[in-house]
Amino acid sequence: MNKRSIYTRTFLMNALIVMFSFIILSGVFLFTNYQVQYREAERKLDNVGQELVRSISAYCYGSWDLSSLEMRIFIASVGAGSQMDILLTDTDGVIVSCSDREFACPHLNKQISTEIIGEMTQDGRSRRTNLGGIYEQKRIILCLPVRETDGLRENDNQTVIGYAFFSTLQTVMPTLWQEHSGLFLMLAVVVMLLTFVASYFSARHQSEPIMEMAAAANRFARGDYDARVQYDGVVYEIDALANAFNKMADAVQRSENNRREFVANVSHELKTPMTSIAGFADGLLDGTIPREQQDEYLGIISSETRRLSRLVRSMLDMSQLQAKETGEVLAKSFDLCEVIRLALLSLEHKITDKGLDVDASIPEEAIVVRGEQDAINQVVYNLIDNAAKFAPGGSVLRIAVWKQGAKAYVSVENDGDTISPEELPLIFDRFHKTDKSRSRDRDGVGLGLYIVKTILDNHNEDIFVTSKNGVTRFTFTMTLYKE
Repeated sequence: MNKRSIYTRTFLMNALIVMFSFIILSGVFLFTNYQVQYREAERKLDNVGQELVRSISAYCYGSWDLSSLEMRIFIASVGAGSQMDILLTDTDGVIVSCSDREFACPHLNKQISTEIIGEMTQDGRSRRTNLGGIYEQKRIILCLPVRETDGLRENDNQTVIGYAFFSTLQTVMPTLWQEHSGLFLMLAVVVMLLTFVASYFSARHQSEPIMEMAAAANRFARGDYDARVQYDGVVYEIDALANAFNKMADAVQRSENNRREFVANVSHELKTPMTSIAGFADGLLDGTIPREQQDEYLGIISSETRRLSRLVRSMLDMSQLQAKETGEVLAKSFDLCEVIRLALLSLEHKITDKGLDVDASIPEEAIVVRGEQDAINQVVYNLIDNAAKFAPGGSVLRIAVWKQGAKAYVSVENDGDTISPEELPLIFDRFHKTDKSRSRDRDGVGLGLYIVKTILDNHNEDIFVTSKNGVTRFTFTMTLYKE
């Protein structure tokens, strides 16, 4: 398939539209102009013919007749002055006089059929005809009866003594028509040329940013994620397209950066336990580790294996969460208070072992919210588990639920080390741990808070965190369910 650029297509389309518009406009103008001049010629012929036939009738009422020399001289002079041909016939249609200045006129003694005379005198209007071969070409001809009268008192009952045929010279009207048409066509050509030039530069101006976007897209496809389109033009659609491309490029670049960071973090998280497992397993096999210490190192291998299992399970959970549609999630409802009670029961053993007290402010009545119960249960579980993990033994976990407007709020608060302001914006990132040594959080994989944020984002909800004066509080929102 022969492909053309948008520049070529736009220019050709504009050129064709302009050309066809001018062709149609020219045709309408020329046809209308011709019709106007044609009617003007008919009107002039009718006015002059009516006056002349009165004069001819008056002369015939006196001493002249239709075939006299004086009559011929008269109609010859009138015809030359008015640029008309005049033929006079008797009642049988035989031409007896002509305005032709040549004495041996070829029209004399020729006969015009009575049928033609009858048709032309029936309504008294001019017609375009050659009078049955009298003229070589068709002319606008008016036929009027010549009556026996003095030219002043006329009526249809007076005797018809002949017929007068008045015709325009065909060179007059076409000449005027050609003059007007030529002027119009010249102006049309000038306007078309100007339009083509304007269309050329306009199409070129519109195609340049598109070609720039195509070049940026090719650079982007080759891995240059810094490629952007610079366009500050006046065309709204192209400006919107350029902005959309740049936003898409920003999103893809962020996604690529996240992917690289994710791969690096996963590699790091997998490398540490796998190195430990491999090292201790080799020590057990080659006898480097004494037999009395084998149980201790087998316990470490088991612990690291479970840690790997948790990491893989958490990554699978993330994939499942990101695959769910928001509309599907928000179509469900559940009792938020019951979810919190169940999460506390699940973590009762861990809380008791650490000697923590729980201060739970949970309403007795149900608080029904929109969302998926299992997913929000995981949010509450992760937040309480995270608070219990970093709370010092013997401290208090404070959990509260309340309604405000169209939202329900849940807060989980624990005492302990304060998170620095620099760390707060990063705690919801994947594999981020505030304890860089990881000694206190060896059981975690750094995905708990990221999963919490992913679930709430999928529910169109928010989560906030504050940490100061040794108290850390997480608060998230849920939309109340309405029938």
